[in-house]
Amino acid sequence: MNVARKSGAARGLKVGATERELRNVVDTVLRLAKSIGVAETEVHVDETISALTRFANNAIHQNVAEHTVNVSVRTQVDQRTARATTNRTDEDSLRAAIEASLSLAHSQPKNPHLLPLPGKQRYRRVNRFIKRTAALSPEDRAHAVRRACDLAIKNGQTAAGIFSSAQSQSAMGNSRGLFAAYRDTHAVFSITMQEGSAASWAKENAANIADIDPQRLAERASDKAHRATGARELVPGQYTVILEPAAVLDLVGFLFYDFAATALQDKRSCFNGRMGKQVFGKNISIVDDVFHPLQLGAPFDGEGMPRQRVLLVNCGVPRNLVYSRASAKAAKKKPTGHGFMLPNEYGEAPMNLVFSGGKASLEEMIASTNRRLLVTRLWYIREVDPYEKIMTGMTRDGLFLVEKGRVTSAARNFRFNQSILEMLRNVEMLGPAVRAAGEEAFEMVVPAMKVRDFRFSEVTKF
Repeated sequence: MNVARKSGAARGLKVGATERELRNVVDTVLRLAKSIGVAETEVHVDETISALTRFANNAIHQNVAEHTVNVSVRTQVDQRTARATTNRTDEDSLRAAIEASLSLAHSQPKNPHLLPLPGKQRYRRVNRFIKRTAALSPEDRAHAVRRACDLAIKNGQTAAGIFSSAQSQSAMGNSRGLFAAYRDTHAVFSITMQEGSAASWAKENAANIADIDPQRLAERASDKAHRATGARELVPGQYTVILEPAAVLDLVGFLFYDFAATALQDKRSCFNGRMGKQVFGKNISIVDDVFHPLQLGAPFDGEGMPRQRVLLVNCGVPRNLVYSRASAKAAKKKPTGHGFMLPNEYGEAPMNLVFSGGKASLEEMIASTNRRLLVTRLWYIREVDPYEKIMTGMTRDGLFLVEKGRVTSAARNFRFNQSILEMLRNVEMLGPAVRAAGEEAFEMVVPAMKVRDFRFSEVTKF
């Protein structure tokens, strides 16, 4: 087993900094900036402590631990702004970052739409720091991986994957008195089981390690890998599909930028000309909600504005967008707390999408289906048509034929070409919404979906 420890830790800031210690760094930057005559300064301090156990061929082969600290300083002068970063917290390094930011700002063209820094804000508290997750040791991860690998060996299979855990702390402040802080923990377990040329996969991500069951995920992947042997080649075409949450996530995840007011203003959103119209089926509703119990994320955005819960789609009709301070002023709206750190070219985006769910289980979806396909997940997804939101990609790690209400065999993987807008008009059944983890999009809360007329264009070579 290869054991490595990597550190980008800042000089002068201990591992696992407290909010007070992070605030001291913020205050130091603001004091130094004021001493050299900078009127408007913003600073972000981010610390991450992470560890990763990687395994393949039924054995652990790598364990990596990392501690990183980044201090990001933005200065604003004469309608110009720029940002510089450092991973050191001694005064000389912080002063150098301020001076680099100033130098960069003076080289920028004036931005007549640049707003003054915001003042003090009030935030809703969230508690997403779980001591048990933060305390997860290499031995804890190794024990879980060993059990999963033992299962693979017992079943004549080969296991590979990762088990990671991390804690993150962040604080931001500016020269107008704003200060915000947040911390959380998260863990990820991902496993692929291979039997001959067949394979399947399972993954979970959560703030609380108690919400992840590595052995259950290993058993699920093992069972699917066994059932995936002897795959049949089917004819490409339109099929009713049952998309498991990971497959749903990796498709609908491509929608999140389209809900940005800046994207609509720039005419690069699929909702241009469609706001207030029936775009999706009436069973589709979407909110952005950082406070949802299955979500992670700070209750403030990159400028320190409080995040708001926003109803984006109601019964299939796009109703609202998210706004940064700049896009809100341009549209004569209130900011929703979804702006990115400035300067940036994207403006804002909803980062905590929550789809409404239903009550149907996967078993009920399968039982209600005559000759259809069950999709574990998708991969290598790329956008073909941004306005119609046509995506192409492939199925992977478990595509199964459903006949007369039961799974009868595995199927060879397909390439698909499918509009997400059309897909969300054709949803016939919804499962309960869960925190899903995939590979093509960040985690969201989505349900499993039964969708008619999903377009498969060709059989793949594996």
